[in-house]
Amino acid sequence: METPFSQVSERLNGRRFTVAENSHGLSGTGTVFLYHVEEDAISGTYQGGRIRIGNQVGRVTGPDTIELLYQCLTTDGEILAGWSRGTVGVDRAGRTTLTFVWGWLSGATGGGESSYVELAALQYVAPVGETFT
Repeated sequence: METPFSQVSERLNGRRFTVAENSHGLSGTGTVFLYHVEEDAISGTYQGGRIRIGNQVGRVTGPDTIELLYQCLTTDGEILAGWSRGTVGVDRAGRTTLTFVWGWLSGATGGGESSYVELAALQYVAPVGETFT
């Protein structure tokens, strides 16, 4: 049975994302986000670039909208936390996109807008002689 949140779950759950545009934010090239969705609950982790480790918790708020709280430890040892409200979409190549309006709650001031694009699934190539069971 499809729920009002099915589209978001299908587009986010178990998928990885990277920054497409984030001129005023901390995440950037090399930062990878991984999301998990269970009904309307969202959790995630992120790291890379200037982010040593980070995590997110949030909820689905509509057929294509989400809201998140996030926190991270930077490579410079700073602890930061913030909020975001986003829209889940699809680009011309069929990849999931995320666009956010966000702001800092602790450790920094300001906010901005950012966008993210789904990373292609990793493909495992078995070494010669190895088989899958």
